[in-house]
Amino acid sequence: MTEPKDLVFEQGPIRPPSEAGSLLIRFTRNCPWNKCSFCPVYKKREFSRRSLEEIKADIDTVALIVEDLRNLSVESGYDGRIVRDVLNRVFTSSRYNGHCRHVAYWLYNGRGSVFIQDANSLLLPSETLVEALLYLREKVPGIGRITSYARSSTLAKKTVAELSQIRRAGLDRIHIGMESGSDRVLAFIRKGVSAEKQIEAGRRVVEAGMELSEYFMPGLGGRDLSEDHARESARVLNAINPHFIRLRTLRVPPRAPLYQDVQAGRFTKLSDDETVGEIRLFIAGLEGISSRVVSDHIMNLLEEVEGVLPEGKEKMLCVIDRYLGLPPEEKLLFRLGRRGGGMRTLDELNDPVTRQRLQTAMHDLTAQTGGDIERVITELADQYI
Repeated sequence: MTEPKDLVFEQGPIRPPSEAGSLLIRFTRNCPWNKCSFCPVYKKREFSRRSLEEIKADIDTVALIVEDLRNLSVESGYDGRIVRDVLNRVFTSSRYNGHCRHVAYWLYNGRGSVFIQDANSLLLPSETLVEALLYLREKVPGIGRITSYARSSTLAKKTVAELSQIRRAGLDRIHIGMESGSDRVLAFIRKGVSAEKQIEAGRRVVEAGMELSEYFMPGLGGRDLSEDHARESARVLNAINPHFIRLRTLRVPPRAPLYQDVQAGRFTKLSDDETVGEIRLFIAGLEGISSRVVSDHIMNLLEEVEGVLPEGKEKMLCVIDRYLGLPPEEKLLFRLGRRGGGMRTLDELNDPVTRQRLQTAMHDLTAQTGGDIERVITELADQYI
């Protein structure tokens, strides 16, 4: 009989923040494009499609893990439910490996969401994807939403009928890294797609009945193309009306090709305040759509910039204007708290305990760095990449 610690299935390196509690199952490996200059993931890794047999074997493994964990729950007196006590037993026992713990946590959080990895699972033949999705829902109990990343260039090659069939097989939501709606920005970062192709792909997903989550990357145009980046991205999203617009502020780690453009002076990064101003221009340009704007990543300075359009637009702009209207020393204090992971809202600046803690940290860091607080804030933000 196979021991739980010997049950393994393949997983990729990343998933969207909104899929933090999801079961991760890999249908393809790495990224078929892999040329985007801002992205450090998958570089020097070869793309490949996993075979249907490989995918089904991993699904079978997940099903066996689920069965074992349910049996453990029954033996522990919990009728198959994965409660805190069962979760603790899995995480503290050498009988279980990391894959078992991942499945246990998925069962414990109870949402049933599954994220299909890696960067572009829709590149699989439609019939293969349909069969894999049907098999997944058949074999693994408790599945709710299934989501995946996909590239616009790939989606634009699939018909609405194909995408509708994939939706009926069980794929509920697609995440697209639009990043920008500016053709100038898209060309500079080597995205490999045009603004109009982004619109075509997004509309097909929506027409097929899937939820669509589009990502906008503030700062990606740099200082030279900031306005074009904001305005054109709003234009493209207005033409699509996705269910979600997710903000993912640019960071440029040394391992990203864009870092070389920064070093050579071909790309000038925006400051935090300039980025917030760009987001304001972007939000102001969103018109005639009903999308939900979400700021669901720690790299975003203002987590509170979120809401459903059109009614939430004024509130989002007010949050931005409130920050931009702060005195410089208050902005610095908030940025230190936010980048250090200890602050989520502007209101927390008014909490005496939080404020005292931040002021003490600011005083100590100023002494340690000779006043170079900006370097500290940058390093704190970069740790989340």
